[in-house]
Amino acid sequence: MGIVEEDLKNKKFHQLYLLYGEEGYLRNGYAHALAKALIPDGNSMNFNHYVGENMDEREVISQADTMPFFAERRVILIEDTGIFTRAANDLADYVTHLPEYLVMIFSEEKINATYRLTKAVKKNGCVEEYKKRTEEQLSAQILTRLKKEGRKIRRQTMDQLLQMVGTDMTNVHNEMDKLMSYVMSPDRPTAGKDPDEITEEDLNTILAPELEDRIFQMIDEISFRHQKKALDYYYDLLELKVAPEFILNRMSARYAELYHVRVMTDQHASRNEIMQTAGVSSGKLYYLSRTAGMYKAPELRAIMEKLIQAEQDVKTGHLDGRLAAEMMIVQCSSLSEQP
Repeated sequence: MGIVEEDLKNKKFHQLYLLYGEEGYLRNGYAHALAKALIPDGNSMNFNHYVGENMDEREVISQADTMPFFAERRVILIEDTGIFTRAANDLADYVTHLPEYLVMIFSEEKINATYRLTKAVKKNGCVEEYKKRTEEQLSAQILTRLKKEGRKIRRQTMDQLLQMVGTDMTNVHNEMDKLMSYVMSPDRPTAGKDPDEITEEDLNTILAPELEDRIFQMIDEISFRHQKKALDYYYDLLELKVAPEFILNRMSARYAELYHVRVMTDQHASRNEIMQTAGVSSGKLYYLSRTAGMYKAPELRAIMEKLIQAEQDVKTGHLDGRLAAEMMIVQCSSLSEQP
């Protein structure tokens, strides 16, 4: 059991935490768990949360110096700012003498041991590293989750699952959420099978590891307005030497499907009618419906038309393929509101 986990269990907390390492799912999960435990009533007046590289050191210190309002503590969570990879001398001085009411939690992927802030936090606080999990560790966690939910999986199927989703814990949990939603849905075929067993057919229906699926995962991130994650998927595809023109083409095809599903859903068509007219399987319709629900039909039509125009601009040489695809990802994931 790690220090943070033990603190959460015993409800005895340090004033200063630094959680760092590549495993962002655990690192940020524990950081948020600490914040929630320290302010259980969700009192936002006594909680400050800073995310990203634009964090202002002086603003953080100013908030830290503000007494809590009718509460025992003020909690400040600083997340993925890169503050431990650059000079942050004001904060380095500040964390050596924190006010009694203050708890500061840092969650960062990388730290530089030579900087004053890193040294100060290590000297005065609790520091815990979160490394990437091995396949064995991930397998154990997946098995624990499946057991809690009354499900089981064969070793061969588990190996296939990890081959499909990789070993990034955020991705593993996201894909497991999709998989569990599918296996609990009434549309999953179970004739002649143990309904409690996760099968290779389930994986192939939901998590098939083709390039198009990577593109569709990218589109999911676009739909949820997760621009950074969507761009990460895009850059990964480029590293795999996938042509930007192909990515644009598949984005156009997927948004055409999403538009079709959204329009028919708005017209109260049955699932069978949608499957027949769209030419998609039950499993695919499950995901199309889920993503289409993030948009209104006119919004999907506008995106579809922009993608068609971008493809045309690339074909005629008016726009570079890589730039066109990136531009569409940024535009589509910057929509201000979900419908």
